[in-house]
Amino acid sequence: MLKTIFVWTLAGIVTIVLSICALLTVPFDRRGRVVHLLYARSWGWLILKIAGVKMQVVGLEHIDPKRPCIYMCNHLGSFDIFALLACLPVQFRWLAKVELFKIPILGWGMRAAGYISLDRSRRRRVYESMESAARKIREETSVVIFPEGSRSFDGAMQPFMNGGFNLAIRAGVPIVPITIHGTWEIMPRTTKRVKKGNIRIVIDRPIETKDCTMKDRRRLMAETERRIRANLPAPAQGHADAA
Repeated sequence: MLKTIFVWTLAGIVTIVLSICALLTVPFDRRGRVVHLLYARSWGWLILKIAGVKMQVVGLEHIDPKRPCIYMCNHLGSFDIFALLACLPVQFRWLAKVELFKIPILGWGMRAAGYISLDRSRRRRVYESMESAARKIREETSVVIFPEGSRSFDGAMQPFMNGGFNLAIRAGVPIVPITIHGTWEIMPRTTKRVKKGNIRIVIDRPIETKDCTMKDRRRLMAETERRIRANLPAPAQGHADAA
């Protein structure tokens, strides 16, 4: 328990300091590029270090920093966010639930970085979120989406939602599947307690969508899910049975 208090206290201080720096940078960085690469990535890296988490990243060669894409990842826990910020050395924007943007200081920093809020309360709001994401892609900035929609309750993958795949087809950009393993053991959704651990991230080959139509959506969903599952260690796929 003392370790958890220590981690979240330092994480809170880091969040406040970097968010304030981000807000001060906004007048000189309207697109949030400096805020993301300097402050947001540092935030993720520092919190991993504070928590005593080690990382292994495989497949960085599959990232083309000059070509926008949609990174799609499985979502095991809150540490997925810190891990992706620390390991992806490119410009990208989060498509994140609107509740996060309402958190004082953290939400301000997210807006300063140009991250996109997703409000599922109304269909019109979801559409507006996707339009904002499409605009970011047209500005040649990649987007990160958790196609499951929320963190896993039991460590197992949940069914994928359509929105990210609709966006990929409309934008004609590749989907890059990313598998995250280890964050469930560090801090599952059911607790705030933080444990030391190892995170492994596998970045798979891009899945092209250039000539796809909405008829191809189910195929893209199935292929993305298949690749993410294929890069999970066998025991990780059975969390639900072990719980």
